[in-house]
Amino acid sequence: MAHAPHVIDPAGRGLHAEADLLRPRGTAALVELPGGIPAWAPTQYTVLKQLLADDRVSKDPNQHWPAWIDGEFRESWVNSWVGVTNMFTAYGANHRRLRKLVSPAFTKRRTDALRPRIEELAHGLLDRMAEVPDGRVDLRTAYAHPLPMQVICELFGVPEDRQADAARLIAGIMDTTVTPEQAMAIWQEVHELLGGLVALKRATPADDLTSVLIATRDEDGSGLTEQELVDTLLLVIGAGHETTVNLIGNAVHALLGHPGQLARVLAGEIPWSDVIEETLRWAPSIANLPLRYAVEDIELPDGVKIPQGDAILATYASAGRDPLRHGADAGAFDLTRVDKEHLAFGHGVHYCVGAPLARLEAEIALPALFARFPGLALDPDAGEAPHVESFIAYGYSELRVTL
Repeated sequence: MAHAPHVIDPAGRGLHAEADLLRPRGTAALVELPGGIPAWAPTQYTVLKQLLADDRVSKDPNQHWPAWIDGEFRESWVNSWVGVTNMFTAYGANHRRLRKLVSPAFTKRRTDALRPRIEELAHGLLDRMAEVPDGRVDLRTAYAHPLPMQVICELFGVPEDRQADAARLIAGIMDTTVTPEQAMAIWQEVHELLGGLVALKRATPADDLTSVLIATRDEDGSGLTEQELVDTLLLVIGAGHETTVNLIGNAVHALLGHPGQLARVLAGEIPWSDVIEETLRWAPSIANLPLRYAVEDIELPDGVKIPQGDAILATYASAGRDPLRHGADAGAFDLTRVDKEHLAFGHGVHYCVGAPLARLEAEIALPALFARFPGLALDPDAGEAPHVESFIAYGYSELRVTL
């Protein structure tokens, strides 16, 4: 039976209820994204994993999304996601070229070398929290957001007086409820900010990754074009902090909501790595990632056909709670779960280059927080923590706690 496309809530309310609604419609279901964009939403873990690694699936809208090529949707929220020229929207040989130029910025050696600085920043933020007279803070504002934001800005040499602007603009890109006019204004301001950063580092190179990206050349001597540089900075600064903000916030919220499991973590019975992986499965920082495109007709195991040129949404939140993959209790947060496998950092050639950095930040931030404030609790007067208004980002816009 054919279903009308399910209209996705732009504000991301009830993400898991939406996923449950779509599962009976087949291994992929037709949905309508904000702005009237049609797309296919995989409803099963195995199908999403297969599509993420399938050569017949592209991320380049200029080659493989006819609607985009025809000029549709260009002045909408999706422009910040697909109207960029970086490895996020590249396909085939071009993706390999761009990834090779960017990967040196995220080597294990570079990431591991950040540990002392991340620890220093974390303890500085915790010191400031300890000074709050009534012991009540918004954990997102006080800790979960500034820690990864400062790490990524220092890493890429974003001047201190522009860091707040960078944070505000990335929040604007994640907000899928903005009007077309707001989306285009954000787009323009982002390019002014990052274009200015590139100009600054060209004139005065420093020991930061923006300078590394400018200087990096592949074998034939060509580096990133100006557009690729700016759009790559948008990708790494945006993805490099927003995902970790949500990982820290989601983990803390989950632990405070499951005190029995938290007690076992604090007693050393359950490692912090299990907290991180189960959080990424149960509440991935990115719920749905736009967009990929079918290079040719793709038939799925149950006979559902994604036609050539159709858009595909990467449904990470749905995959993490797929009962076919994680059993009838897939919706439960369970640190003792043996199989915590997830797709929160993607899969295949587009697997997130910054995944080790995100894990490192969380593995420093979480134990440091609970060691400093062992009595940490959700603020009983604050009501339910509000989620960010986005069907892409998955986290809390505010997380009120008592220390």
